[in-house]
Order: sequence, then structure tokens, then C-alpha cells
Amino acid sequence: MLDWISANFSDLLKNIDAIIFYSIGGDRGIPLIVLWLISGGLFFTIRMQFINIRAFKHAIDVILGKYDDPNDAGEVSHFQALATALSATVGLGNIAGVTVAISLGGPGAVFWMTIAGFLGMSTKFIECTLAQKYRIVNPDGTIAGGPMYYLSTGLADIGQKKLGQVLAGMFAFFNILVALGSSSIFQSNQSQVVVANMLPFVAEKTWSYGLVLVLIVGLVIIGGIQRIAGVAAAIVPAMCGIYFLAALWVILANFTAIPNALASIIHGAFAPEAMAGGFVGALVQGFRRAAFSNEAGLGLSAIAHATAKTDEPIREGIVALLEPFIDTIIICNMTALVVIITGAYNNPEFANFGGSELTLAAFTSVIPWFPSILTLCIFLFAFSTMISSSYYGQVSWQYLFGDRSLIIYKILFLIAIFVGTVTKPEAVIQFADAVKITLAFPCLLGAYFLCGKVGTDLENYMKRLQTGEMISAN
Repeated sequence: MLDWISANFSDLLKNIDAIIFYSIGGDRGIPLIVLWLISGGLFFTIRMQFINIRAFKHAIDVILGKYDDPNDAGEVSHFQALATALSATVGLGNIAGVTVAISLGGPGAVFWMTIAGFLGMSTKFIECTLAQKYRIVNPDGTIAGGPMYYLSTGLADIGQKKLGQVLAGMFAFFNILVALGSSSIFQSNQSQVVVANMLPFVAEKTWSYGLVLVLIVGLVIIGGIQRIAGVAAAIVPAMCGIYFLAALWVILANFTAIPNALASIIHGAFAPEAMAGGFVGALVQGFRRAAFSNEAGLGLSAIAHATAKTDEPIREGIVALLEPFIDTIIICNMTALVVIITGAYNNPEFANFGGSELTLAAFTSVIPWFPSILTLCIFLFAFSTMISSSYYGQVSWQYLFGDRSLIIYKILFLIAIFVGTVTKPEAVIQFADAVKITLAFPCLLGAYFLCGKVGTDLENYMKRLQTGEMISAN
């Protein structure tokens, strides 16, 4: 039965991927969805006058608690909102996905991935500001927010009520598919591959690993956003720190190879080797990987940031712009340098390795005893992503179907985790990218319509900040 599920589900995923990533110019062209993301990030960066640079220091001050007010409406602190959002984005996309992008697009994909991360900081700012601006505070103090709310309410405010309702419904529907078919399946699938390398029993009986994941994820998601935020705030700094230090170790151990690695990234971005599909291949893989990793333009993090305690929507948007910086510009680049410096990405011995296995091989080549620790990091990355993504899907389910049927969603989410452990990884990676990136259609379109309101609010906020009207709490 498991073989039948794997074979048929894999064929379905490949067909969906081909539809969503339709390219202009054939196989070597640029997918329309990638052009959509590039134009969005570039437009918002210019429209907000490079908010990703000029507000960076203020973002650090905010997450350090300098402007926290416990009396503000919301459920979690600025730091907890950021940690929750990062727990959903900092996952196996940073480990397995980056390696896949380099294998398919060459080292040059890293350059475009970094550019996408930089532009994505501005997109994140727009999305999360709007989520705060149009969130709903329920009588019991809980928050309902995210793209489906700012699309429906925000567009209604500018006379586009029907369009807003359609886009909100599209986002909520796609997001449920993302939670059930992308976040849960991809993370459980790729983490199972790595854990199986350390525990042969898991490789023989993948269903056992699936049952363990179902149990521990289920225990956390029952508690809602506050429990998820608490767990995320505890494990995200630790897992990011461990991974960063390990990657730094590998990079410094190959210090003399750094110039050549950087040169291959720059050269490959504009004139990559034939296997990479040329300039377009590197660009597409870079932007595709960045979108899957940091989710800028997809609106998902806005759901977490909507719950933050603040009466200043702009402030939370500024906090959110740190996500692509941490996720893509720092962590993804650390992975990329490890894979390129060690030569693992083009080593014939690893030709049949998947993304997670290839990254693990790169680390092991320098730190032979590190696989067990890296396996733990990968497991934590996958676990944290699943619990946060479950909440994102839950909010969309509530928007479409209400609270009464929520138990159905949670059961489906846990089933999807189990299915991911018994499905072919190649098809899963394709499907994970394809389904998640569909969120960019409704989310970015709504953001284009509403960015004028954000621009006005931002000008007012920065003026008050610069004149000293806005006094920190500490």
C-alpha cells in the first residue's frame, strides 16, 4: 500500500509543479511566478525608499524589547513573533534546499538567492505591516490576522471589496494546501532521510519515524499560538546558533578556499557552466530557493506577526524585515559556502545524494563526528517549521470553515506528516516549491494595491521616531 501511495502521489506532484512553474521561453526560460516575485521585491524596495537598510538598526532595538508595552493588544512579544516566523522559515529549505539549488543552478544561484533575500526584506515589511493594520482582536484577546484579513478588509477600504474577497479566499485555500502538502510533507520527508542515516531502524521502517513526529507535533499544536511561540522562542536561537557555529568551523577550516568559492559564485551568477542552464538557470534557482526559504511575497509570516503586542503596525513590519536577512542572507549563505568550499556539490561520489544527505556529507568531510549533532539540528529545524506552519494553516482553515471543524484540519495535518515519511523525496521537493509559491499571486497583488497606505504610515512613523516623539519603554 505504501509503495502505491508513493508512486501515484509522486506523479501527481510532478504534474502540479509543471503547471505552476510555467516558463516564458520554454524549459530554459523564466517562470512567470519568479518574475512576479522579482518585480514585487524590487518595486517595494524602491517604493519604501530602501526600508531594508534604513530601518535595520531600529529593528534590532525593537526585538531587544526597547519599545515593548505589555498593555498593547496582542498575544506574543515582538521577539516571540519573530521567533515563531523564523521557526517556520528556518528549516530544511536552508539545509537541503540550498544544496539542491546549487546542484541545479550552479554556485551562481547563491548570488541571486542573496539578492532575492535582500529584496524580500522590503516585501516582508509590507506584508507584516498590513497584517497588523487590519488584524482582528477578538473579545477574549486572541488575534485573527494575516493576508486573508488584510486582503478582504484592506481592499474593501479602497473600493475593491469583491476583488479582496476573491484574493482572500484564494490565499486561505492555497495556504491550507501549503500546510497540508508542503510544510508538513517536505519537512517530515527530508528530516526522515537524514535521521535514517544515523538510525538504520528508521530507514527500514520509515512509518515508525512518521508516528513519532505525529505524536510530538500533535502535543504542541494543541496549545495554539502561545504554546507554539513559547517553544519557538526556546529552540530557534539555539538551533540557529549551533548550525551557524558548525558552518563557521567548516568555512574557517577551509579559509584559503574562500576567495575561489566567492569567485565561483559571482562568475556563476552571470556565466554559469552548461549544467546550470545558463544565467537564467542560476537566477531562477536562486529566486525560487529564496522564496521557498524565507517566504517573502507569500504572506505566511504575516500571520505570526499579526499576533504581536503593539499598537504600531509599522513597528512590527520593521521587525519582520529581519527574517529574510537571518534566514537567507546569513543561514542559507553559510550552507552554500560549506557545500561549495568542500566541493561536495560537484563530487561524483555524492551524485545520487539528496539535498539533506549532500549537506551532511559536506559537513562530515571536515567534522567527522558532527553528523549526530547536525542530525539533531535538522530534526529541530523540521519540527519547528511544522509546528509554526500548522498554525498558519489553522488560521486559514478558521477563515474559510470556522472553528467547529478545526479538529478535522489538525487531523489532516498530522496525516500529511506521516505521508511525507513514505513518499519519494524528489517529487516532494518539487511539490513543496510549487504549492507554496502559489501564495504569491493573491498576496503580492493585494500588496500592490495597499502599499500606498503603508507608505503614508511609514512616513509618519519615521518622522515621529526621528523627532523623539516615540520614546522607548526602556
